[in-house]
Amino acid sequence: MRATALPLLALAVLLGVSVLVAIGLGPTSVAPGDTARYLWAALSGGSLPAEEASRYQIIWQIRTPRVLLAAVVGAGLSAVGVVIQALVRNPLADPYILGVSSGGAVGAVAVSLFGALAGFGIYAVSVGAFLGALGATALVYAVAYGRTGVTPLRLVLTGVALAFGFQAVMSVMIYFTPTSEATSTVLFWTMGSFGAATWGALPVAAVLVSAGIIVSRRHGRALDVLSLGDETAASLGVAAARVRRALFVTTAVMTGAMVAVSGTVGFVGLVVPHITRMLVGATHARLLLIAPFLGAILMVWVDLLARTLVAPRELPLGVLTALLGVPVFIMLMRRRGYVFGGV
Repeated sequence: MRATALPLLALAVLLGVSVLVAIGLGPTSVAPGDTARYLWAALSGGSLPAEEASRYQIIWQIRTPRVLLAAVVGAGLSAVGVVIQALVRNPLADPYILGVSSGGAVGAVAVSLFGALAGFGIYAVSVGAFLGALGATALVYAVAYGRTGVTPLRLVLTGVALAFGFQAVMSVMIYFTPTSEATSTVLFWTMGSFGAATWGALPVAAVLVSAGIIVSRRHGRALDVLSLGDETAASLGVAAARVRRALFVTTAVMTGAMVAVSGTVGFVGLVVPHITRMLVGATHARLLLIAPFLGAILMVWVDLLARTLVAPRELPLGVLTALLGVPVFIMLMRRRGYVFGGV
């Protein structure tokens, strides 16, 4: 624990600074001092001059929930990536390899195009994405379940196959969409965005992601053993099937919550776990402390780039994470002395 205390403190400070800077930057830039003053006024109920009301609204009502949501999603994607890579013993796995995000996208697209779940109002798309993700999880697990239970290989192959199926269903729905405006909205959503972030959406996502990280970290020792194989786990008294099932459900709920508020964002859950292993080793209890902070910092800055590079237009998050993630992943792969999934 002492070995991670200093890096954890440094990352916490860096995350706080990143959040403060990201909240202040945009088409209407606000100095860090003023940003902090507006945030303090909102939290403490203080008053501000009338001429600063518009900037205060931009900072508190628009940017703050968006930046905080970016941090939550970045932390969650990184933690889920760490867990999934251990569960399936595949260093190329990420939160979306099991088809969960594709199922969530199908649910969101169905709501957007056909008006399903209209009773949930402005949260209909998020609810649809969450239900789609959970439905995809149940389907993947049911199909992958065999006479010997659920093995990592069957889980990965089933997830990849069904992910393609979900994407095909989504493509057909988009193809037959009556309006081009709806099509562009859906396509943008499926590539990731925090543009619809609100204070209403933030607490649910934050609670589910935080709870999932806590549960995953409590299984840190089991993940260490699972990464060595089910036979080794059995010899050490770890019930591989039970742990895999529990963490599969946990990561599915986390992924569903994140897809519901941000769409599909790739590469974060793939790359951040490997970078974290290079920094602090392969012990999962330690990984699940550091990786969420690294992911949160990365996502805050990626979102800042997405909304400022071509302002007033906004780039899809998935495009930026791929442009950043691919070269980093190639560098990691070619790095001498680094073994994927190992120390």
